[in-house]
Amino acid sequence: MLSKRDTVHAIDTMEEMFPDAQCELWHRNAFELLVAVILSAQCTDALVNKVTPHLFETYKGPEDIVASSSEDLEQAIRSIGLYRNKAKNLKKMSHSLLTQYNGNVPADRDALMELAGVGRKTANVVASVAFDLPAIAVDTHVERVSKRLGICRWKDSVLQVEKTLMEKLPEEKWSKSHHLLIFFGRYHCKARNPSCPACPLLSICREGQKRMKEKATG
Repeated sequence: MLSKRDTVHAIDTMEEMFPDAQCELWHRNAFELLVAVILSAQCTDALVNKVTPHLFETYKGPEDIVASSSEDLEQAIRSIGLYRNKAKNLKKMSHSLLTQYNGNVPADRDALMELAGVGRKTANVVASVAFDLPAIAVDTHVERVSKRLGICRWKDSVLQVEKTLMEKLPEEKWSKSHHLLIFFGRYHCKARNPSCPACPLLSICREGQKRMKEKATG
């Protein structure tokens, strides 16, 4: 397991590699971000970004989604996976915003998690990106990189990964680290073909060292 010092070093190295790492979901406000993150479940950010610019011209706020028919909303996001269920969640979420929060997206993570289609990861993304609150959202990239590097254990749950990262990183680094881990996992430490030979973290990466050894002996 990486120490706190090595974990911070790993994050600092990622920042040198990806100094402009940030949320890649296209949005202009908290509501659009919330919708985009809900749509991104089991779907790539790139695909969501193809749909949302036009979607947000039609549905400018929760009142527009509530007023629309389910069929029209489904059609607008049809190219995104699980679109029927996501359309249903968007309508429920928008109704909750109007009836409970005067149409505004709440900044509180627990309040966010009570909205339809919003889990812990989505709530953390919105709290961090839209409201600049310290949070680490654990998606597939964050989990994979954290386990490969040995920041946490292979058997750890997503919640355990989040808590371990929060324990090993100073709070002021939490939000930025989320984006850095995603960029590192998306563009360097890829799921099927990680760039181990050219990785500046190879010396502290248990998975990378194992892969290189297997490659040398194979």
